Amino acid sequence: MSRQSASDAGVPHVTDDGAPVVVRRSARRRRTVAAFWEDGSAVIAIPASFTKSQEREWVRKMLAKLKKQGERQTGSGRRRPATDQALAKHAEYLSQTYLGGRAVPSSVRWVSNQNSRWGSATPADGTIRLSNKLQRMPQWVIDYVLVHELAHLLVAGHNAAFWKLVEAYPETQRAKAFLEGVAFATSRGIPAEADTEDTGNTAGAIAD
Repeated sequence: MSRQSASDAGVPHVTDDGAPVVVRRSARRRRTVAAFWEDGSAVIAIPASFTKSQEREWVRKMLAKLKKQGERQTGSGRRRPATDQALAKHAEYLSQTYLGGRAVPSSVRWVSNQNSRWGSATPADGTIRLSNKLQRMPQWVIDYVLVHELAHLLVAGHNAAFWKLVEAYPETQRAKAFLEGVAFATSRGIPAEADTEDTGNTAGAIAD
């Protein structure tokens, strides 16, 4: 059984790029400390016996490890935003990072009824919907689709102004090529393989 620690001055509550930090204390842990991405948050798992001073020290150490690995930038090691709430939180982060926070959706959710599109947006009411088929794909592909739909809240069509917004996301061309490949394979009846990008990307350490 684990629980999230209470807020404490001096313990970072957001990463350098604005992602929430969640500290979890576990009685099962004795000396090991782990850090990983979960639903857009950086989770630091520490032993329940840690003092507040140790908590501060290890949270900072493990956040530095995650940053060094470059996980948030590449999407590797970060778990998918599985719930609508987590997806909406992640969309807010992407809007702040790549669109200056100008795209403010009223709701962002996964849907199962989009068979011909990866995502859709309705500028009139600010809603964004993403196909749940994206959940098996790399995070940088999901991020591209989210940025694409967020940009549609600002520019309805696919004109030069629209693409200028979308291309602020650095993986745009790579993600477009990936999705084109998936569409081609699907049209030929070639089964898509499950994404394995998350394997083995948790940062860990042993406390002295």
